[in-house]
Amino acid sequence: MRAGVVERYGPPSVVRVETVPDPVAGRDEALVRVMATTVNSGDARIRGARFPRGFALPARLALGVRGPRARVLGGAFAGVVEAGGGEAGTHDAGATDASSGASPAGGGGPGTSGFAVGDRVCGMTGARMGAHAELVAASTAKLVPIPDGVSFDDAAGVLFGGTTALFYLRDLAAVRTGEHVLVVGASGAVGTNAVQLAKHFGAKVTATTSARNAELVTALGADRVVDYRTTPLDELATGGERFDVVFDTVGALSPATGRPLLTERGRLLLAVASLGELITARGPVRAGTSRERPEDFATLLDLVARGELRVVVDETLPLDRLAEAHARVDSGRKVGNLVLHPQGGADADAEQAA
Repeated sequence: MRAGVVERYGPPSVVRVETVPDPVAGRDEALVRVMATTVNSGDARIRGARFPRGFALPARLALGVRGPRARVLGGAFAGVVEAGGGEAGTHDAGATDASSGASPAGGGGPGTSGFAVGDRVCGMTGARMGAHAELVAASTAKLVPIPDGVSFDDAAGVLFGGTTALFYLRDLAAVRTGEHVLVVGASGAVGTNAVQLAKHFGAKVTATTSARNAELVTALGADRVVDYRTTPLDELATGGERFDVVFDTVGALSPATGRPLLTERGRLLLAVASLGELITARGPVRAGTSRERPEDFATLLDLVARGELRVVVDETLPLDRLAEAHARVDSGRKVGNLVLHPQGGADADAEQAA
């Protein structure tokens, strides 16, 4: 198969598209043909070894000293079940695909994994990565079916930013109806989801972004948009503005600079925290690593299917332009998601339908 390979840490130019051996699905895994995946800040951070302050040594020990041990990056994907491994490869003949109502390819039905060859699925691979490729082996426990009407692009695009925003706003902050939420970095993959989820939870939303993205963020539901270039965050604080929740999605705030923006019972959420900030986070300051839970994937996909959550896609690119996608992320000008089509088509869903 073809895959994006990173042998050593460095600039986007270190990314190479090469032919590598197909992954083999183990017991309770499925081999998925990747129709769409994303290139996000996490991928670019690993590729460039640009870890938050204090994480450089532990990250290299965990991921690889000179380059990532998992040579193929990418954590979120959507595609079609190609085969299973072990018990996951056992299928009951004649069953139907529960997500689409169509008979799976080859007539195979769901096995012990609950998925059949031909099923449309999506998921995340965690530290194993490997989604920037034509095929990925994934635990069936981490896969969910893609609902009817949800495209591969939207299914892959909602996972990284959506799970992060959901974890911080729902699990760490417990945002409630009537609260005032400030989303810092509202035009990125996490920020675009955060604005919409905060509104979904009944909050009033103020969002910071550049002027060129103000119209988009307003369309996503922000009650007020602040251009961070003309109105820095410290000016909001000195001007007396206070928020029940401040969600910094881009690493612009610290506990010291974020606390002045909080109400008496306010919560400061740091999605890009340093090691010290993560260790000392307590009281109003909250940080942590979002969890990749299938039930959260299903929650987000349901919102997308019902038209209550919009997946913002900046651009769709073929696998051959993976290095260009990394450069776009590094530029800081990415809006929403960059979606990659490893199969090479301009429209992954049209390709699958054909």
